[in-house]
Amino acid sequence: MSSVTALSLSEIVDDSRRLVSFESVHNFRDLGGYELGDGRTIGWGRLFRADGLYRLTDDDLDIMDALGIRTVIDLRSSGEVDSHGRYPVEKHPVAFHHLPIIDATWMQDEVPEFTDDEQGGIDFLVWAYRDMLAKGADRFAHAIRLLAIPQAAPAVFHCAAGKDRTGIMAALILAGLGVDEEIVAADYGLTAAAMDRMRAWVLANHPEMADQMGETPSFMLAARPEAIRQIMLDLRTEHGSVRDFLSAIGVGTAQLDALADALTL
Repeated sequence: MSSVTALSLSEIVDDSRRLVSFESVHNFRDLGGYELGDGRTIGWGRLFRADGLYRLTDDDLDIMDALGIRTVIDLRSSGEVDSHGRYPVEKHPVAFHHLPIIDATWMQDEVPEFTDDEQGGIDFLVWAYRDMLAKGADRFAHAIRLLAIPQAAPAVFHCAAGKDRTGIMAALILAGLGVDEEIVAADYGLTAAAMDRMRAWVLANHPEMADQMGETPSFMLAARPEAIRQIMLDLRTEHGSVRDFLSAIGVGTAQLDALADALTL
């Protein structure tokens, strides 16, 4: 049972420092300010979650430099990287890791039928995230182990929209380190506003991409906190806790402790 009140939840998650503004990236968020299970708090500027960093402009790269980013983990598929490009390490050297969580996006695979409404959005996300964890658990584990390496932080992990693969990665890290699950779900839910920012940017700058987004069922673009709650419930039911799930897929106590130390400096 969560001990976080609605007021404190809003104060913690909606902190003005959370969103980092860029020209061409719309869901770059700081995971600072969240209290871990041991009472320590993630420091600001240590770990970020984001959408497509291949879009970064030169001015955006100046912001990345100011943030001191050392490690970038790209969770997109190889096809997405081939089609759209990757982080511009030639302009801003970092430790870059490409770890595709799934081999093809759901737009390319057969997806069961879901109603194009709020419940359909939740049902789709639960189905998609269960599928993602079944297929990519070892890849999530690899990514988390990389973040636990000394001197990896400040670090950022990202996918295309910063919603699904990035959302699950953030949830596993935060819940695995003992962050209250209502905070984990609310942090995920911040992506809904980011999707609105992305749509506005796409309409202004990439009409062809806007047409593609317009053809995508709304349930596939949703960011429903209920879905993350269900996934965490799944993991607790099957493994006892998210931390125990991480242990089962190869992220042990020593690595989680090292990650907590790195994030709370």
